[in-house]
Amino acid sequence: MSAGPGAGRTAVSIPAGDARLEGELVVPAGAAGIVVFAHGSGSSRHSPRNRMVAATLEEAGIGTLLVDLLTRAEEKADRLGGEYRFDIPLLGGRLVAIVDWLRRDRGSPLPIGLFGASTGAAAALVAAAERPEDIAAVVSRGGRPDLAGPALRRVRAPTLLIVGGADEQVLELNRRALALLPGEKLLAVVPGATHLFEEPGALEQVAALARDWFLRYLPES
Repeated sequence: MSAGPGAGRTAVSIPAGDARLEGELVVPAGAAGIVVFAHGSGSSRHSPRNRMVAATLEEAGIGTLLVDLLTRAEEKADRLGGEYRFDIPLLGGRLVAIVDWLRRDRGSPLPIGLFGASTGAAAALVAAAERPEDIAAVVSRGGRPDLAGPALRRVRAPTLLIVGGADEQVLELNRRALALLPGEKLLAVVPGATHLFEEPGALEQVAALARDWFLRYLPES
């Protein structure tokens, strides 16, 4: 898959407190908005699953920002037994910094969406709660929205939770989280899919669901 017409891939370095986060920004001509990807535990901006979803969004005319939420040093420490990847306040704060960077440093007026996978979904919901005026829509893929805690009740952006039908424990956690979200919301179940949506056609369903959700809500912002 390739980026949409008029799109270029730009390497970016985003300040977030004492850290700098590395990412790749794609903004197609006439983009409906920009979706920031929040990867899950043990993953990065190079995740083939997130890149596949991002390519689908780009082809639909939606900008994407794939960014590492941890620095290289933090990722290394995490592999040695650290817990950065499960530090939802840290990851949520990093996403807030990214949103602020898009608005302040890039001066982007485009609506912003968030796509979170696994623990990244909780971070996305925390950021949506902290920046309700900036976040137009949220999509979670196999996420742990329950880890967002009290922030769930403060999310105002339309939120789509996508879960595999065979991912029973996570599905139940998503059902509970859905009940706490106060705004427009939907739980979409991909039949027969497990946590990583590795079954034939499953990830394509995720990408199509995310694309349609963002196309519905980003232009309205």
